[in-house]
Amino acid sequence: MRPRASKIIIFYLEVMLNRMKINTIAEEFYTYSNFIKGYSKNTIIRYKMFIKYYQKVTGIDEISDITKNNVKEFLMQGRIKKNWKASSFITAHKSLFVFFQWCVKNNYLENNVLEDIELPKLNKSIPPKLTQQEAMKLLEVTYNLPYKYQYLRYRNHALLATFIFTGLRKAEVLNLKYTDVDLENRTVFVNHGKGGKDRIIPINFTLIEILGRYLKERKRLKKTCPEFFTSLNRNQGFTSSGLKRALTRIKKESGINFGTHKLRHTFATLMLEGGCDIYSLSKMMGHSDIKTTTIYLSASAEHLRQEMTKHPLNNIM
Repeated sequence: MRPRASKIIIFYLEVMLNRMKINTIAEEFYTYSNFIKGYSKNTIIRYKMFIKYYQKVTGIDEISDITKNNVKEFLMQGRIKKNWKASSFITAHKSLFVFFQWCVKNNYLENNVLEDIELPKLNKSIPPKLTQQEAMKLLEVTYNLPYKYQYLRYRNHALLATFIFTGLRKAEVLNLKYTDVDLENRTVFVNHGKGGKDRIIPINFTLIEILGRYLKERKRLKKTCPEFFTSLNRNQGFTSSGLKRALTRIKKESGINFGTHKLRHTFATLMLEGGCDIYSLSKMMGHSDIKTTTIYLSASAEHLRQEMTKHPLNNIM
Protein backbone atom coordinates (compact mmCIF):
# COMPACT_ATOMS: atom_id res chain seq x y z
CA MET A 1 0.00 0.00 0.00
CA ARG A 2 1.31 3.47 -0.87
CA PRO A 3 2.25 5.74 2.06
CA ARG A 4 -0.26 8.43 1.00
CA ALA A 5 -3.10 5.91 0.71
CA SER A 6 -2.21 4.59 4.16
CA LYS A 7 -2.39 8.11 5.62
CA ILE A 8 -5.82 8.68 4.08
CA ILE A 9 -7.15 5.43 5.58
CA ILE A 10 -5.76 6.34 9.02
CA PHE A 11 -7.32 9.80 8.68
CA TYR A 12 -10.82 8.43 8.08
CA LEU A 13 -10.45 5.79 10.78
CA GLU A 14 -9.64 8.54 13.25
CA VAL A 15 -12.68 10.51 12.10
CA MET A 16 -14.97 7.51 12.66
CA LEU A 17 -13.47 6.87 16.09
CA ASN A 18 -13.59 10.59 16.96
CA ARG A 19 -9.89 10.42 17.75
CA MET A 20 -8.60 13.05 15.36
CA LYS A 21 -5.05 14.12 16.10
CA ILE A 22 -4.52 17.85 16.49
CA ASN A 23 -1.37 17.64 14.36
CA THR A 24 -3.31 16.03 11.50
CA ILE A 25 -6.02 18.67 11.55
CA ALA A 26 -3.51 21.48 12.00
CA GLU A 27 -1.69 20.48 8.80
CA GLU A 28 -4.97 20.80 6.92
CA PHE A 29 -5.50 24.20 8.56
CA TYR A 30 -2.02 25.41 7.52
CA THR A 31 -2.69 24.37 3.91
CA TYR A 32 -6.00 26.23 3.98
CA SER A 33 -4.35 29.31 5.50
CA ASN A 34 -1.63 29.31 2.86
CA PHE A 35 -3.37 28.44 -0.39
CA ILE A 36 -6.97 29.51 0.24
CA LYS A 37 -6.63 32.50 2.56
CA GLY A 38 -3.22 33.56 1.28
CA TYR A 39 -1.80 34.28 4.73
CA SER A 40 1.86 35.20 4.90
CA LYS A 41 4.60 32.74 5.82
CA ASN A 42 5.16 34.55 9.12
CA THR A 43 1.47 34.32 10.04
CA ILE A 44 1.43 30.57 9.46
CA ILE A 45 4.67 30.15 11.44
CA ARG A 46 3.00 32.00 14.32
CA TYR A 47 -0.05 29.71 14.14
CA LYS A 48 2.21 26.64 14.22
CA MET A 49 4.21 27.97 17.15
CA PHE A 50 1.20 28.59 19.39
CA ILE A 51 -0.66 25.40 18.44
CA LYS A 52 2.43 23.30 19.21
CA TYR A 53 3.11 25.21 22.42
CA TYR A 54 -0.51 24.74 23.51
CA GLN A 55 -0.14 20.99 23.01
CA LYS A 56 3.16 20.94 24.89
CA VAL A 57 1.83 22.83 27.90
CA THR A 58 -1.44 20.89 28.19
CA GLY A 59 -0.11 17.51 27.05
CA ILE A 60 -3.10 16.90 24.79
CA ASP A 61 -2.91 15.15 21.45
CA GLU A 62 -6.47 14.74 20.18
CA ILE A 63 -8.92 17.39 19.03
CA SER A 64 -11.59 16.06 21.40
CA ASP A 65 -9.29 16.87 24.34
CA ILE A 66 -9.56 20.62 23.75
CA THR A 67 -11.49 22.22 26.61
CA LYS A 68 -12.05 25.70 27.95
CA ASN A 69 -10.15 24.79 31.11
CA ASN A 70 -6.95 23.58 29.44
CA VAL A 71 -6.97 26.55 27.05
CA LYS A 72 -7.24 28.89 30.05
CA GLU A 73 -4.44 26.92 31.73
CA PHE A 74 -2.25 27.41 28.67
CA LEU A 75 -2.91 31.15 28.46
CA MET A 76 -2.42 31.72 32.19
CA GLN A 77 0.83 29.75 32.21
CA GLY A 78 2.11 31.98 29.45
CA ARG A 79 1.11 35.05 31.43
CA ILE A 80 2.54 33.87 34.76
CA LYS A 81 5.46 31.54 33.99
CA LYS A 82 6.56 33.00 30.65
CA ASN A 83 5.80 36.56 31.76
CA TRP A 84 3.85 37.32 28.60
CA LYS A 85 2.92 40.93 28.07
CA ALA A 86 -0.71 41.67 27.26
CA SER A 87 0.23 41.87 23.57
CA SER A 88 1.76 38.36 23.63
CA PHE A 89 -1.32 37.00 25.42
CA ILE A 90 -3.55 38.54 22.76
CA THR A 91 -1.40 37.14 19.93
CA ALA A 92 -1.62 33.63 21.43
CA HIS A 93 -5.36 34.02 21.95
CA LYS A 94 -5.94 35.20 18.37
CA SER A 95 -3.77 32.46 16.86
CA LEU A 96 -5.67 29.69 18.64
CA PHE A 97 -9.00 31.45 18.05
CA VAL A 98 -8.52 31.37 14.27
CA PHE A 99 -7.58 27.67 14.38
CA PHE A 100 -10.51 26.73 16.64
CA GLN A 101 -12.94 28.75 14.53
CA TRP A 102 -11.78 26.92 11.42
CA CYS A 103 -12.23 23.60 13.29
CA VAL A 104 -15.82 24.55 14.16
CA LYS A 105 -16.62 25.41 10.54
CA ASN A 106 -15.19 22.07 9.44
CA ASN A 107 -17.01 20.08 12.14
CA TYR A 108 -13.90 19.09 14.07
CA LEU A 109 -15.09 21.05 17.12
CA GLU A 110 -18.60 21.77 18.35
CA ASN A 111 -17.78 25.27 19.56
CA ASN A 112 -14.90 27.70 19.94
CA VAL A 113 -13.98 27.64 23.64
CA LEU A 114 -12.03 30.88 23.27
CA GLU A 115 -15.19 32.89 22.63
CA ASP A 116 -15.81 33.00 26.39
CA ILE A 117 -12.23 33.79 27.44
CA GLU A 118 -11.67 37.51 27.90
CA LEU A 119 -8.68 39.36 26.51
CA PRO A 120 -6.56 41.54 28.80
CA LYS A 121 -6.65 45.29 28.30
CA LEU A 122 -3.83 46.37 26.02
CA ASN A 123 -2.07 49.49 27.23
CA LYS A 124 -1.33 51.73 24.28
CA SER A 125 2.28 52.61 24.98
CA ILE A 126 3.97 55.26 22.89
CA PRO A 127 6.02 53.52 20.15
CA PRO A 128 9.79 54.00 20.48
CA LYS A 129 11.23 56.17 17.73
CA LEU A 130 14.33 58.01 16.63
CA THR A 131 14.61 61.77 16.54
CA GLN A 132 15.11 63.50 13.22
CA GLN A 133 18.75 64.08 14.13
CA GLU A 134 19.29 60.40 14.97
CA ALA A 135 17.69 59.30 11.70
CA MET A 136 19.97 61.64 9.75
CA LYS A 137 23.00 60.39 11.68
CA LEU A 138 22.14 56.76 10.88
CA LEU A 139 21.97 57.51 7.16
CA GLU A 140 25.28 59.39 7.32
CA VAL A 141 27.07 56.69 9.33
CA THR A 142 25.75 53.93 7.07
CA TYR A 143 27.09 55.62 3.95
CA ASN A 144 30.48 56.58 5.42
CA LEU A 145 31.40 53.22 6.98
CA PRO A 146 34.60 51.66 5.57
CA TYR A 147 33.34 49.02 3.14
CA LYS A 148 35.50 46.56 1.25
CA TYR A 149 33.10 46.71 -1.69
CA GLN A 150 31.28 49.78 -3.01
CA TYR A 151 28.19 47.68 -3.60
CA LEU A 152 27.76 47.18 0.16
CA ARG A 153 27.88 50.94 0.74
CA TYR A 154 25.14 51.67 -1.78
CA ARG A 155 22.99 48.69 -0.85
CA ASN A 156 23.12 49.22 2.92
CA HIS A 157 22.50 52.95 2.51
CA ALA A 158 19.52 52.18 0.25
CA LEU A 159 18.21 49.60 2.72
CA LEU A 160 18.26 51.97 5.67
CA ALA A 161 16.83 54.82 3.61
CA THR A 162 13.98 52.59 2.44
CA PHE A 163 13.03 51.83 6.04
CA ILE A 164 13.21 55.48 7.10
CA PHE A 165 11.50 57.02 4.05
CA THR A 166 8.74 54.43 3.43
CA GLY A 167 7.93 52.85 6.80
CA LEU A 168 7.98 49.36 5.31
CA ARG A 169 8.08 46.36 7.62
CA LYS A 170 11.18 44.13 7.60
CA ALA A 171 9.46 41.33 5.67
CA GLU A 172 8.12 43.85 3.14
CA VAL A 173 11.59 45.25 2.47
CA LEU A 174 13.16 41.81 2.09
CA ASN A 175 10.32 40.66 -0.18
CA LEU A 176 10.50 43.77 -2.36
CA LYS A 177 10.93 42.89 -6.03
CA TYR A 178 12.95 44.75 -8.64
CA THR A 179 9.74 45.45 -10.55
CA ASP A 180 8.02 46.85 -7.43
CA VAL A 181 10.21 49.97 -7.39
CA ASP A 182 9.27 52.59 -10.00
CA LEU A 183 11.67 55.52 -9.79
CA GLU A 184 10.15 57.21 -12.83
CA ASN A 185 6.71 57.40 -11.23
CA ARG A 186 8.19 57.74 -7.73
CA THR A 187 6.38 54.81 -6.16
CA VAL A 188 7.06 51.57 -4.31
CA PHE A 189 4.51 48.79 -4.68
CA VAL A 190 4.06 46.52 -1.66
CA ASN A 191 2.76 43.19 -2.90
CA HIS A 192 0.98 41.07 -0.28
CA GLY A 193 1.98 43.07 2.77
CA LYS A 194 0.74 42.22 6.26
CA GLY A 195 -2.72 40.67 6.04
CA GLY A 196 -2.20 39.94 2.34
CA LYS A 197 -2.95 43.57 1.40
CA ASP A 198 -1.30 45.43 -1.48
CA ARG A 199 -0.49 49.13 -1.29
CA ILE A 200 1.43 51.83 -3.16
CA ILE A 201 3.75 54.21 -1.33
CA PRO A 202 5.00 57.44 -2.93
CA ILE A 203 8.72 58.12 -2.49
CA ASN A 204 10.57 61.42 -2.23
CA PHE A 205 13.48 62.69 -4.30
CA THR A 206 16.08 61.91 -1.63
CA LEU A 207 15.14 58.24 -1.64
CA ILE A 208 14.96 58.22 -5.45
CA GLU A 209 18.56 59.44 -5.61
CA ILE A 210 19.76 56.87 -3.05
CA LEU A 211 17.94 53.99 -4.76
CA GLY A 212 19.11 55.11 -8.19
CA ARG A 213 22.74 55.00 -7.08
CA TYR A 214 22.23 51.51 -5.69
CA LEU A 215 20.54 50.30 -8.87
CA LYS A 216 23.45 51.48 -11.02
CA GLU A 217 25.85 49.45 -8.90
CA ARG A 218 23.44 46.50 -8.95
CA LYS A 219 23.37 46.64 -12.73
CA ARG A 220 27.16 46.92 -12.93
CA LEU A 221 27.48 43.68 -10.93
CA LYS A 222 24.92 42.04 -13.26
CA LYS A 223 22.43 41.14 -10.54
CA THR A 224 19.41 39.66 -12.29
CA CYS A 225 17.44 37.97 -9.49
CA PRO A 226 13.86 39.22 -8.98
CA GLU A 227 14.53 40.59 -5.48
CA PHE A 228 15.28 44.31 -5.25
CA PHE A 229 17.91 44.01 -2.51
CA THR A 230 20.47 41.33 -3.22
CA SER A 231 23.39 39.51 -1.69
CA LEU A 232 26.91 40.64 -2.57
CA ASN A 233 28.39 37.30 -3.57
CA ARG A 234 25.32 35.56 -4.94
CA ASN A 235 22.66 36.46 -7.44
CA GLN A 236 19.85 36.10 -4.91
CA GLY A 237 17.78 38.15 -2.51
CA PHE A 238 19.21 39.65 0.66
CA THR A 239 18.40 37.52 3.70
CA SER A 240 17.05 38.27 7.16
CA SER A 241 20.33 37.13 8.75
CA GLY A 242 22.30 39.33 6.37
CA LEU A 243 20.14 42.30 7.28
CA LYS A 244 20.66 41.59 10.98
CA ARG A 245 24.44 41.59 10.54
CA ALA A 246 24.36 44.85 8.58
CA LEU A 247 22.17 46.62 11.14
CA THR A 248 24.26 45.32 14.06
CA ARG A 249 27.34 46.95 12.54
CA ILE A 250 25.50 50.22 11.95
CA LYS A 251 24.21 50.23 15.54
CA LYS A 252 27.70 49.67 16.89
CA GLU A 253 29.32 52.37 14.76
CA SER A 254 26.56 54.96 15.29
CA GLY A 255 25.99 54.34 18.98
CA ILE A 256 22.24 54.42 18.30
CA ASN A 257 20.08 51.50 19.40
CA PHE A 258 17.39 50.71 16.83
CA GLY A 259 15.59 47.92 15.01
CA THR A 260 13.51 47.79 11.87
CA HIS A 261 10.30 48.35 13.83
CA LYS A 262 11.72 51.47 15.45
CA LEU A 263 12.59 52.76 11.96
CA ARG A 264 8.96 52.18 10.95
CA HIS A 265 7.77 54.12 14.02
CA THR A 266 10.24 56.87 13.13
CA PHE A 267 8.82 57.17 9.62
CA ALA A 268 5.28 57.49 10.97
CA THR A 269 6.18 60.10 13.57
CA LEU A 270 8.31 62.19 11.21
CA MET A 271 5.51 62.15 8.62
CA LEU A 272 3.07 63.53 11.21
CA GLU A 273 5.56 66.14 12.34
CA GLY A 274 5.94 67.15 8.70
CA GLY A 275 2.20 67.74 8.38
CA CYS A 276 0.94 64.45 6.90
CA ASP A 277 -2.71 63.78 7.73
CA ILE A 278 -3.56 60.66 9.72
CA TYR A 279 -5.70 59.10 6.95
CA SER A 280 -2.92 59.27 4.34
CA LEU A 281 -0.40 57.93 6.85
CA SER A 282 -2.71 55.03 7.66
CA LYS A 283 -2.80 54.07 3.97
CA MET A 284 0.99 54.27 3.65
CA MET A 285 1.51 52.21 6.80
CA GLY A 286 -0.87 49.51 5.57
CA HIS A 287 -3.07 49.66 8.68
CA SER A 288 -6.48 47.99 8.46
CA ASP A 289 -7.88 50.30 11.13
CA ILE A 290 -7.03 54.00 11.37
CA LYS A 291 -7.15 53.62 15.17
CA THR A 292 -3.83 51.76 14.91
CA THR A 293 -2.28 54.82 13.29
CA THR A 294 -3.56 57.34 15.83
CA ILE A 295 -1.14 56.02 18.47
CA TYR A 296 1.62 57.85 16.59
CA LEU A 297 -0.05 61.13 17.45
CA SER A 298 1.01 60.53 21.05
CA ALA A 299 4.58 59.82 19.96
CA SER A 300 4.99 63.22 18.38
CA ALA A 301 5.34 65.96 20.97
CA GLU A 302 6.21 68.40 18.21
CA HIS A 303 3.00 67.53 16.38
CA LEU A 304 0.95 68.15 19.53
CA ARG A 305 2.62 71.51 20.07
CA GLN A 306 1.77 72.51 16.51
CA GLU A 307 -1.85 71.49 17.00
CA MET A 308 -2.07 73.58 20.18
CA THR A 309 -1.15 76.75 18.25
CA LYS A 310 -4.43 76.37 16.32
CA HIS A 311 -6.48 77.26 19.41
CA PRO A 312 -8.64 80.28 18.37
CA LEU A 313 -7.77 82.22 21.55
CA ASN A 314 -4.05 81.54 21.29
CA ASN A 315 -3.04 85.11 20.36
CA ILE A 316 -5.43 87.28 22.39
CA MET A 317 -2.73 88.53 24.79
